[in-house]
Amino acid sequence: MLEAGAWVLDNQRIVALETLSVMTRKSKFTPSIFVRLAKAMGFVGFSDMQKLFRAPLHEVYPVSLSERISHSQGDEVVHDPADMRAIGQSFCRANSATLAHLGGRLDELPLDAAIDRITAARTVHLIGLDRSFPVASYFAYALRRARVQAIQITGMGSLVSDQVAVMQSGDLLISFSFPPYAQATIDATALARAAGHEVIAITDSPVSPITEGAAEVLTVDDAELHGFRSLTGVMSLVQTLAIGLAYRCRDRGDLDLDLINA
Repeated sequence: MLEAGAWVLDNQRIVALETLSVMTRKSKFTPSIFVRLAKAMGFVGFSDMQKLFRAPLHEVYPVSLSERISHSQGDEVVHDPADMRAIGQSFCRANSATLAHLGGRLDELPLDAAIDRITAARTVHLIGLDRSFPVASYFAYALRRARVQAIQITGMGSLVSDQVAVMQSGDLLISFSFPPYAQATIDATALARAAGHEVIAITDSPVSPITEGAAEVLTVDDAELHGFRSLTGVMSLVQTLAIGLAYRCRDRGDLDLDLINA
């Protein structure tokens, strides 16, 4: 435990951002050692200790009196909120910066690993509520066009927890959530993970509440105008996954891309 404690202090960012399985692979220590270490330090469990390292990574955004479009490369100031043309131009510039930023970091994202898990799954379940709803809806549609069995969890007609409860062995959950993070999505993701299902988290930050225990985490920054967030970046990301999956199916001889029309 002393050696594991020394490794934790030397690798605080890994402890904050990665899952326990990744930590054990990188450190060569067993998961039980980290769990025992956490309890020896007075924490309820490893997750409790991990929160201590995650806390400094959460950025505090000050409230601004001016209306801004924020994105990954800075702020676009809207000088005249009544000028719709100026608002549109600012939002377009912010979205362009968002896409450029995403394009420059695609090699950092586990795209191939995510596609591997999607193709290996018996059924893919997707949840995204509030702003994320259209993204989850589109991705479910695109997966079905690629002949992947996909079910969107919406909470319509039954509780979200009931829809998660029907997941079976070999099923995968793709969870979408962005600030302020829908609580129903957080709860559904935790339920699926507790039931032993793999989770792919698509969100804004490695320390988002849906990333804990996720098999893969894909992060994307989208432009925002005074609380209204764009879908440009995340839609481009899921289209990349959908098209990559479609090409893989084509190469296996399972799909004729000319017939998709998605």
